[in-house]
Amino acid sequence: MSFSLLAPDFASELIERSGLLLEALRKADAKLVTAESCTGGLVAALLTHHAGSSDVTEGGLVTYSNGMKRSVLGVGTATLQKFGAVSAETVREMAAGALGVAQDATHSVSVSGIAGPGGGSADKPVGLVWFGTAVRDGDVQADFRIFKGDRTAIRSQAVMHALNLVLQRVG
Repeated sequence: MSFSLLAPDFASELIERSGLLLEALRKADAKLVTAESCTGGLVAALLTHHAGSSDVTEGGLVTYSNGMKRSVLGVGTATLQKFGAVSAETVREMAAGALGVAQDATHSVSVSGIAGPGGGSADKPVGLVWFGTAVRDGDVQADFRIFKGDRTAIRSQAVMHALNLVLQRVG
């Protein structure tokens, strides 16, 4: 059995894109914190793959369980009960909560989804991933995508989308 965190056809592109994001953060004098569920810290791992990334990467929070989302990020119990972990409401609260934990961060990104192979439903199929982005003293946005492929492919595509969303916000 082989083990790979990134889909082979995405790995080099993800490393390149994470480097571009670091450059954009530096130009904007910004710092990023991540709050990740289904990606399990892959966004933060890609950023910290690059030497010197600590000047613009505050850190990453892997909040896989609902309990961690509540206790670390302050996601409301009512939010999780009403909308579930994979929802616009939850990723917004995750992104805002990450900024609350990382006082020096100016931007955050959150990711929560169903990477499979199981766990999907008619309303929330395997491949559904929600993303939140927040800017300190600014707005919090939510976005979703439905990705195709196996677990590794879904997670890799989700990481790429998260990097792109932050690139757009940093501008």
